[in-house]
Amino acid sequence: MSPGPRPGAPAPGEAPAPGEAPGPRPPAGGPGCLVAATLPDGRAADVHLLDGRIRAVEDHVPGRPTPPGALHLGGALLLPALVDGHAHLDKTLLGAPWRPHRVTATLREQIAAERDSRHTEEVPVAERAAALARRMVSLGTGHVRSHVDVDPDTGLDHLHALLGVREKFRDRLGIQLVAFPQSGVVTAPGVADLLDAALADGADLVGGLDPVGFDGDADGQLDIVFGLAGRHGKGVDLHLHDGGETGTAQLRNIAARTAALGLGGTVAVSHAYALGDVDDAELDRTAAALAAAGVAIMTNGPSGPMPPVLRLREHGVRVFAGSDNIRDTWWPYGTADMLERATIIGLRAGLMTDAELAAAASLVTGEAAAALGLTGHGLTPGSRADLVAVAAGSVAEAVASHPRRLLVLHAGRIVGPFPDDTYPALVPAAGAAQ
Repeated sequence: MSPGPRPGAPAPGEAPAPGEAPGPRPPAGGPGCLVAATLPDGRAADVHLLDGRIRAVEDHVPGRPTPPGALHLGGALLLPALVDGHAHLDKTLLGAPWRPHRVTATLREQIAAERDSRHTEEVPVAERAAALARRMVSLGTGHVRSHVDVDPDTGLDHLHALLGVREKFRDRLGIQLVAFPQSGVVTAPGVADLLDAALADGADLVGGLDPVGFDGDADGQLDIVFGLAGRHGKGVDLHLHDGGETGTAQLRNIAARTAALGLGGTVAVSHAYALGDVDDAELDRTAAALAAAGVAIMTNGPSGPMPPVLRLREHGVRVFAGSDNIRDTWWPYGTADMLERATIIGLRAGLMTDAELAAAASLVTGEAAAALGLTGHGLTPGSRADLVAVAAGSVAEAVASHPRRLLVLHAGRIVGPFPDDTYPALVPAAGAAQ
């Protein structure tokens, strides 16, 4: 399905602006060239594609004949595909009837409330996850890392459901899966064995949850998590909500284990609220340890303490972004729009200049891609043609203005955008009647 045009710009494959040469519609598999794109550095360029990759990037010359099989972008901003570094595809309620949010006082109460909801939700995990994955694709996300619950209640059921979704979307969306012990590791009987089995069955990384605050045994949990990562040759992505120096001590413990095992570049800590909750000396000490070990930090721009993005980057810490929860029992909000997520983080961090807005954009493009270990992500010759064109004239405008997506490519194929999903299109007939 061809996307709609940017206001004031020609529709892809139709007559371009005055002075531009017309071009034919692209072949069914995807365009051979994206003509008159605005690159992140502000240049006007023609981007040539071949076999799912960028073959060449050359300056756009107005009036030059349009190559066969080209799409004319009319000056729209072209970005590498957006990357969602932290989502929960198995938790979303998208695709099911609206469920009022249930307020809870503690993390344990929230986990129990979610567990209860699993037994009353009629729409299968795979169906809801696919609805969210489809929306991600339409909004220009080319890759996502999803944590998936592995606990005594669900066993490996959610993992197996998402393995099926990953296969279904393999030509549209790259999906990494983290085996996530939502109910704890040390304090939940059998979870260590379940995590082991999840990694053997296809999970890409092993997760953890508040080694001190939830399990009450930092070394016990981290011994298991890092032991499994080493045994399976997989990465680590831990949830860490603990604040203050309790949290920063755990971050340095994680950094030390990462360095000792040579896992730099494959370990991330999600949330890390403590980094926004300590004094400068403690922050600098912890940031130095994270940078030296190669531990990345994920933030979603939370309502509470937030890692100081620019200061961490100055220390050499890789910071990236994710959606976290999208319309589920934890959080009724969420749109799956990673440019909107960059906006949220920018607002929370006080990022205002064009350079700072570009830094916010990097959290959902290059920095997120690097944190996920993606290769060939970018706009240089040889990069994968995972791309999104948006109705903006600059990166700063794209972060600040909530622009429409005009074209989404995955490995050079047109995969979006879709028309806006309308109620009750994503709601099963039985649920819609309730």
